[in-house]
Amino acid sequence: MNSWIYLFLAGLFEISWAISLKFTEGFSKIFPSVLTVIGMIASFAFLSIALKKLPLSIAYAIWTGIGIAGTSVLGVIIFNETISITKIFFIGLIVVGILGLRLTN
Repeated sequence: MNSWIYLFLAGLFEISWAISLKFTEGFSKIFPSVLTVIGMIASFAFLSIALKKLPLSIAYAIWTGIGIAGTSVLGVIIFNETISITKIFFIGLIVVGILGLRLTN
C-alpha cells in the first residue's frame, strides 16, 4: 500500500512543478524556478520509489493522469483558463481511468 501513497505524492509534486513552471517566466524568476526544480526532483524521486513495487505501465499512467487532471483544474482556478463541458468530460475520463487502473492492480 505504501507504493500507492508514494505514487500519489509523486502526482502531487507533478502538479506543483507544472504550476510553478508557469510562474518562472522562462526560468527568469529565481524563486518559482527553484520551486519548479524541487518539485521535479521530488516527483521523480517518489515515482522511482513507487516503481519498486508497482508495474511501470500502471504507475506511469496514474502519475501522468494525476498531473494532467490536477494541472487542468488548477489552471482554471489559478490562471483563469477557459473550461467547457467537453474539457470537464475528458478530464473526468482521465480520473475514471486512474481509478480503473488502481482497481485493476
